[in-house]
Amino acid sequence: MIWDPATAAPVSFERPVVVVGGGPVGMTAAAALAVEGLPVVLVELSPEPRPDWRASTFHAATLELLQTIDITDRMHAEGLVVPKYQFRDRQDGLVAEFDFRLLADETPFPYRLQLNQQHLVRMLAERLRGDERVRLRFGTRLTGLDITADGARLHLFGPEGESELLASYVIGADGPRSAVRGAMGVDFDGFTYPERFAITSTSVDLQELLPDLGHVNYVADPQEWLFILRTPESWRVVWPVPERLSTEEASDPARLQSQLQRVAPYEAGYPVIDHQLYNVHQRVASAFRLGPVLLAGDAAHINSPLGGVGLNSGIHDAMDAARRLGRIGRVGTDGSADIGVDIDAELRAYDHVRRTVAVEYVQADTQRNTDRLRETDDTVRRQNQDDMRAIAADPQRARAYIRRVSLLESVQRFGIGTPPAELELEEAR
Repeated sequence: MIWDPATAAPVSFERPVVVVGGGPVGMTAAAALAVEGLPVVLVELSPEPRPDWRASTFHAATLELLQTIDITDRMHAEGLVVPKYQFRDRQDGLVAEFDFRLLADETPFPYRLQLNQQHLVRMLAERLRGDERVRLRFGTRLTGLDITADGARLHLFGPEGESELLASYVIGADGPRSAVRGAMGVDFDGFTYPERFAITSTSVDLQELLPDLGHVNYVADPQEWLFILRTPESWRVVWPVPERLSTEEASDPARLQSQLQRVAPYEAGYPVIDHQLYNVHQRVASAFRLGPVLLAGDAAHINSPLGGVGLNSGIHDAMDAARRLGRIGRVGTDGSADIGVDIDAELRAYDHVRRTVAVEYVQADTQRNTDRLRETDDTVRRQNQDDMRAIAADPQRARAYIRRVSLLESVQRFGIGTPPAELELEEAR
């Protein structure tokens, strides 16, 4: 059956917008849809909000968006403001330092906010539980999805057994193994890095051991690059794990201790409060939309974490989708929908814009960051250092560089949820 926007079911409590996935992207989508005044059902496999430590950086453009759903005050109360970050070399030390305060005249958030992603999930879940427009269905698995002429039918299995749920629109934010993407039959093109990445967290203050260390540090090395950052709970160190090592070998406490001691000697021994090992991919879905179904976050694109933009771009997907669905689903006092809204054009614009950003910004920048850190050719390594020093030393180039890495550039270029007609005007200029 082919979905027809001309006969699409209006958004209602009988036909809500369904968000599949209760991570930070799904929770943001649900909260933004509720702010738009739409009824929402959030379906999440986990029995409670996810306690995942993986992503922890919120950039300026993302904080501006989250401010519109009134959550940034709570985030700042628990988070750590980091106005600078460093590019370092493991042999040569500090290479260049970049200061986000160069953007103080164009954003109220000229910094990175470090806050583990599970805290945003918790904050939004607490809010949504008290919102009469939102139903949270934790512990529920999506087992199938059919696109119908007027919407979608979701097949679910949860605490009460099998059930069906009719939806006007669906946002699939259910991660890299997305059941929504699988049901859509959408390819997930790209590749997987041969090495895995390890994240190890410790309560030891690394700045006491390395006084010139920043709160966020990208450390190049041909043998073992590092990503070192501070979060409110801990210091986290990310390093590559050779393909030859088994999970047990890579996670052995003695090996973790040895790795941390190589970062900075600590005679008492490092307490490890969290450790994760995971595969890293560079993949983008061949389409971000099929009929009334949209993909967002890791369900649509996954990338190297070096740059801290995966979570951020996923939140941008969620906000873009919510604004478009808000225009589509908003009903006036006379029972009519917003006048002049072209449903198909809105959804096509989502697919075009968010996929373009994923390819031209997220994938391109994270691949460049990863290649720069693990470069083995000494001549190229030295050239990378010279390039980073030159950018940091020139305020205009540094400003442009920081604008891009904070995702302000992509938002300034495309907007978030920009109406299709305005996008056409921008692209024609």
